[in-house]
Amino acid sequence: MTKKTTAQPPEKLTGIKLQKIPTSSVGPKAIASALNHIKNEVGIVKGIGLLKNLNQKDGFDCPGCAWPDPDEKRAFLAEYCENGAKAVAEEATKNRISAPFFATYSVQELAKLSDYEIGKKGRITQPVYLPEGATHYKEISWQDAFQLIADELNTLKSPDEAIFYTSGRTSNEAAFLYQLFVRQFGTNNLPDCSNMCHESSGAALSETLGIGKGSVTLDDFNHTDLIIVIGQNPGTNHPRMLTALSEAKKKGSKIMTINPLPEVGLMNYKDPQNPLKWIGSGQDLTDLFLQVKINGDVALLKIILKLMLKQEENVPYSVFDYDFITKKTQGIDALLDDLETYSIDSLLPQTGIPFEKIKEAADLIINHKKIIICWAMGITQHKNAVDNIREIVNILLLKGSIGKQGAGTCPVRGHSNVQGDRTMGIWEKMPDTFLDTLETNFNFKAPRKHGFDVVNAIEAMHTKKAKVFFGMGGNFVSATPDTEFTATALKNCNLTVHVSTKLNRSHVIHGKKALILPCLGRSEKDIQKTGEQFVSVENSMGVVHKSQGHLKPCSEDVLSEAAIVAGLAKATLKNSSTDWSELISNYDFIRDKIEATIDGFEEYNKRVRIKGGFYLPNKTRDNNFDDTATGRANFSINKPSEIVLTEHQFIMMTIRTHDQYNTTIYGLNDRYRGVLNERRVIFMNAEDMKKLAIEKLDLVDLTSHFNGEKREARGFLAIPYNIPAQCTATYFPEANVLVPLKSTATISNTPTSKTVIISIKKR
Repeated sequence: MTKKTTAQPPEKLTGIKLQKIPTSSVGPKAIASALNHIKNEVGIVKGIGLLKNLNQKDGFDCPGCAWPDPDEKRAFLAEYCENGAKAVAEEATKNRISAPFFATYSVQELAKLSDYEIGKKGRITQPVYLPEGATHYKEISWQDAFQLIADELNTLKSPDEAIFYTSGRTSNEAAFLYQLFVRQFGTNNLPDCSNMCHESSGAALSETLGIGKGSVTLDDFNHTDLIIVIGQNPGTNHPRMLTALSEAKKKGSKIMTINPLPEVGLMNYKDPQNPLKWIGSGQDLTDLFLQVKINGDVALLKIILKLMLKQEENVPYSVFDYDFITKKTQGIDALLDDLETYSIDSLLPQTGIPFEKIKEAADLIINHKKIIICWAMGITQHKNAVDNIREIVNILLLKGSIGKQGAGTCPVRGHSNVQGDRTMGIWEKMPDTFLDTLETNFNFKAPRKHGFDVVNAIEAMHTKKAKVFFGMGGNFVSATPDTEFTATALKNCNLTVHVSTKLNRSHVIHGKKALILPCLGRSEKDIQKTGEQFVSVENSMGVVHKSQGHLKPCSEDVLSEAAIVAGLAKATLKNSSTDWSELISNYDFIRDKIEATIDGFEEYNKRVRIKGGFYLPNKTRDNNFDDTATGRANFSINKPSEIVLTEHQFIMMTIRTHDQYNTTIYGLNDRYRGVLNERRVIFMNAEDMKKLAIEKLDLVDLTSHFNGEKREARGFLAIPYNIPAQCTATYFPEANVLVPLKSTATISNTPTSKTVIISIKKR
């Protein structure tokens, strides 16, 4: 019998060191950190060769975030950030995992390691299989692996008993084949990482503007008057964005930052490509910082809207763009009527911000025409997340700051192709128009019933309504909420399969049987029957471009994601008229099929070979809102937070460290917050700590409260920090166990990882 394995990261401390929080970001320390990771993982010579090809027009796309590359000139050597260098170092590591490793270490032994330790074991070099009741993974051939999966899938009572998850790093070509295979198999169960991150953005923007993507380009940052960054920490999560903010600032733009934590990356910046700027105080970025309470965003934005309305009433036509509003929008009267039902005095306590500061923010918006508003998961992972984004859109619509140069919406996506995967059809509820075209081009009847998103998929596995889990990349158990519940769900499956480059915790939280299928990394050559191939990706701003690795693969026994999908399809589908072998023999054939299926990909193979790629159509960018229900841009009515805390309760949000990207942990430091060599920490307001008689670095246990349920995470070190009262922050995945699965955003069903109600008990 397999012994119980650990779903959560182990409750062990690693020796915390606190240092003074730096006053500036990037600069020489970022370069030193990046080079240190490169040296340790791949060596300096090989590493420099890698980095010179990273994000270049003839190189490979960063496997980290989806921030766009410049359309024209790119930096000769350093068109990447510190965390991009770390991501490449992790992928190209010299460390290897093969059959002897798995023979040596049992699943139970691997589960005792931290997520950092698991990730550092190295690249997986061959497929491995864990039979039912076994304690160790063992070598398996690709043919046998595909057949094993096919047999399991084909014995299901319904295709809907299988879950096919996708990570945001999957290329366009692999994602298109993957969704095609899944739909030919007969289900729309295609949950993906967007369900947990930016699903709220897609829902809100589709309703109000007609497209679930942002409307600005990178060049818009060169022409804007005001940039508002809300619920986002670019310095850690999208560091190259700081360059865009820096250039905008030099051109006269103002920058407003709204966040519960004063993140160093948005306060001061030292250009890593200009050594002359390393000396001195650096460049101040933020002109106005509003330290909002967690989930106080709608209340704050409503106050701003009320102040805008008041100024418009005092001086008609001075604030609102009535020409734009009249021609392009619908619903302004209902919005203004709703605003009258709120008083500033009733909204102010939710924000935690002095009224004078909010008045400054309103004045900046009132006095500027071209406004870009950027956001990330600090906005999208709340119960009223869709309201957050619709309220942002309300401000932009009143100002006419949509569909013009230097103005618009900028949801900043995470993984490098998460937006492209959705474009390719990775969604559990793709529209009928997409499915109709898919049927025509591939001669099959596509399923129409909506599939499971991430939350519903976990519930289905937990109740044994779903029996097979297939993960195309990612680290499902560590990325999802409610760790113990999710772990039980995976363990209930007959088979779990993970396509991966490296070992992660999801490989030790498995079904009755389990497979790990190793795939190529972005930096590696992809050679198929007709020769070397390239793939394509779509960045945060809708640019589709090529990515081609140049490294020798880590093993002769790893396959590309596209080849894995094709192998699985050939083994599983008995009546498919698709020639899967031909499609992967030359990825141009896949792109031809994408072109025939999806609007905006005309002459795909020709245009993707143009250096820098091409922009997909974006009606919002063109001031066209035909795709909304009304055919116009829609104002909306939104509600502030309804959370009421007791005296001894706190709101907890989960955040990343600077040495982390999603569930990949590069190191144990959070340099910009002054925390070194430790992840099991909770940031608290100093006065809150005093009330609970908690001293700095006291050990505490955390309990989350939801609908009478309690979840526990034990052994966290308390750190006093500049954070609003009754607000706390912890790192994920360590605190994911506290996030209730059923606590989700209205409409989007995104887990509320930024608004978890907890109590804190000192050991």
